[in-house]
Amino acid sequence: MGMGKGASRSALCAVAGAVLLLGLAACSALNPTAPQLYTLTPRASVGPGPKADWQLLVETPAAAAGIDTPRIALARTPTSLDYFADVSWADRAPNMVQGLVVQTFEDSGRIVSVGRDTVGLRSDYVLKSELRDFQAEYTTAGAAMPDRVHVRLSAKLVAMPRRTIEAGETFEASVPVRGRSFTDIVAAFDEALGRVTGELVTWSLSQRFRPAGS
Repeated sequence: MGMGKGASRSALCAVAGAVLLLGLAACSALNPTAPQLYTLTPRASVGPGPKADWQLLVETPAAAAGIDTPRIALARTPTSLDYFADVSWADRAPNMVQGLVVQTFEDSGRIVSVGRDTVGLRSDYVLKSELRDFQAEYTTAGAAMPDRVHVRLSAKLVAMPRRTIEAGETFEASVPVRGRSFTDIVAAFDEALGRVTGELVTWSLSQRFRPAGS
């Protein structure tokens, strides 16, 4: 039995209204309040020395899911991981660390060529790493805010194309949070990552490698 014109119009209006509500709900879900974005600009110190005559590609560090995110990690206990609300890194933490490692190599002026592995170039060595800690931490029970920032990066230099591990080391820094604002926490991340990248690059450039085939 068919519907009259009035009933048809009512049904169409109801469907249109439902679609509009669904669309508004979808827009609300896809456009949450944007967090405040932060980036890091650590001042890494690399000592003087001879220029490395080998070429290097830096891979994005591997990381556990809790760290492989733009969210800024917070550890209230050694076995828990949380995140700061309404703030975020401008990129996933491993991507950010990769870019800063490459920059530190470049700024040192002590290597023939260095770049991200995503550029698709050949190299004599590849720097593989794992970001094992990259979080603010509470070390005092009942503290109002985190006491320190902890960064730990395990690295291996791999010879290409034979893919043999030529050297490996772990670099770690814990820096106290000197203040009571969130910018003080970001400053502690800057200092800790600067120490780690500086030590990593100094160590890498101290390796006496020769280009493949030489």
